[in-house]
Amino acid sequence: MRIGLLTEGGYPYVSGEAGLWCDRLVRGLGQHEFDVYALTRSERQEARGWVPLPPQVSRVRTASLWDAEDDGVVYGRRARRRFAEHYGELAATLSTTVPGQVPGAAGTVSRADSEAAPDQSALEADRFANALYGLAELARDEGGLPRALRSETAVRALERACRAPGAHRLAREARVPDLLTVAARLERALRPLSLDWYEDDGLGAVDLCHAASGGTAALPGLLARHFCEVPLLVTEYGVRLRAHYLRDPDSSPSIRALLAAFHGRLAAETYRRAALITPGNAHARRWQERCGADRAKLRTVHPGMDATPFAEAGESPECADPRTLVWVGRVEPAKDLVSLLHAFAEIRKEEPGARLRIVGGPADPEGAAYLAHCKGLAAQLFPDEADGPHAVGSNPVSFEETGGPELPSRADAYASGALVVLSSVVEGFPAGLVEAMFCGRATVSTDVGAVVEAIGGTGLVVPPRNPRALAEACVALLRDPERRARLGAAARARALELFTVEQNVAAFHGIYLDILSRTPARRVVLDETGEPVPFSAPAEGHVPGRWTESTARAAVRGGPGWATDAPVRATVRDPASEKAPAGTAGGPAPDASDMGPPAAVPLTAIDEPSAMASVPVTEGVR
Repeated sequence: MRIGLLTEGGYPYVSGEAGLWCDRLVRGLGQHEFDVYALTRSERQEARGWVPLPPQVSRVRTASLWDAEDDGVVYGRRARRRFAEHYGELAATLSTTVPGQVPGAAGTVSRADSEAAPDQSALEADRFANALYGLAELARDEGGLPRALRSETAVRALERACRAPGAHRLAREARVPDLLTVAARLERALRPLSLDWYEDDGLGAVDLCHAASGGTAALPGLLARHFCEVPLLVTEYGVRLRAHYLRDPDSSPSIRALLAAFHGRLAAETYRRAALITPGNAHARRWQERCGADRAKLRTVHPGMDATPFAEAGESPECADPRTLVWVGRVEPAKDLVSLLHAFAEIRKEEPGARLRIVGGPADPEGAAYLAHCKGLAAQLFPDEADGPHAVGSNPVSFEETGGPELPSRADAYASGALVVLSSVVEGFPAGLVEAMFCGRATVSTDVGAVVEAIGGTGLVVPPRNPRALAEACVALLRDPERRARLGAAARARALELFTVEQNVAAFHGIYLDILSRTPARRVVLDETGEPVPFSAPAEGHVPGRWTESTARAAVRGGPGWATDAPVRATVRDPASEKAPAGTAGGPAPDASDMGPPAAVPLTAIDEPSAMASVPVTEGVR
């Protein structure tokens, strides 16, 4: 089959959130054909180029979310009126959404309004959807939206919605700078509405749209479903609404409330229109249900990770230093290394020979400042210790990065210690923890995100921001090597069963076939007589090979077979035919041997009851 893979900030570019996962999926499904539609987030990402693409990728189309070029489209009076109407409706749905209430979720209204809430929620959802698709149809008719979305008309429509009766308090408190910021963010998020991807030679030609994430990446899939009836599959390993709550903590409450309403409305519409939704873990699944996703559409598919680089470490766990703890990841405040350092101070009191290796680097200036703070704290908690007066002191805590001679890879980092620690206060799916499981290492983790789902019963879990509990769990495993070995072996077996590339690819292959088997065919294949070919558009329709006769031809989507034949000519009414026909009271009974070919039926006589005849009609399957 032909898959339209929708990405944002990822595949096929070298750097990206879901780039590696998408590359493994595409390479693992060589029997399918992929068209990649990628949205880029930065100039740096575009400059780094693409990863090598496999032969099953037949097309790559890209669009920028960071470049604010003017498309040059100037609307006339009628188009400006249409834009103001649709944008005003969209802004109204955002300003009336109560902060903290997720659109489409249950249990977010008072008991007195419980009966009216479902109808009101459905009404607001339809209102948002009509405004969104109205803007898309306007862009399709007039040529684009970027200039209109950045215009004064958009800002004034947003201001009217925030000042209108019924707007919530934070919307009413929005100042002009806040409104300008929200309008700019909405313009960036709505850029896919202006793309020319939704024609019959674009996303209309694919059998299935697969969005590698929610939010803006799923917006082209929504429009392909709206314009071309292409089914949509949404995969989320991190819910965009949750990411919004964790991002931009310095923004004003009005900005955060309005943008949260937009992401919540878009998520609810995406889940409502999707054929299936595949969260990567139960944590993401709970967020999706909170945003209004139907449980019948949800199928958890754990992310697939390559276990090959960690095979050597997993098969030789005895090579690890029994006194070393390892932390591996990206340095940022959410990882709570401060609590880990305080916990290690307690560990050193019980196990003086213990060491802690913190492996990883910062991703932004905030992370660099946090790393400097952690290094200063480590120097304060653990002064350099020397074995004698003439020896150089060393700190039991080391800050390192992979790629050097001591730790060439992440697998070497995990292999260097007998115990892997995770101290995060915010976590989605803990990919680093799964890598440690591939290496056969026992783990001590904080109970956040999908940690418990990932490790099952193969590791110890403690509350977050609790250095004492973290220290006690680490000391218990450092003193019991047999228990460490059992937990490490069980963790490796669990990871190989649930989190490999093979299980991920097999799951999505089955989901693709399942969706196509329940989706009406949009193209009818006809044989040489004009009759539909049975099972002519199965799910395997794009698998290499000859599946239909070479004489078969395709008809217009949904059209009947007789529509492609030569037009039927009208016949002139014969006066002789108006005589009493044979077999009636005024004529002799017909003889079968005397019957010739049937006369043509006049077109003007089709509506007359006396001229109705059983005419075979072939309907196009939809």
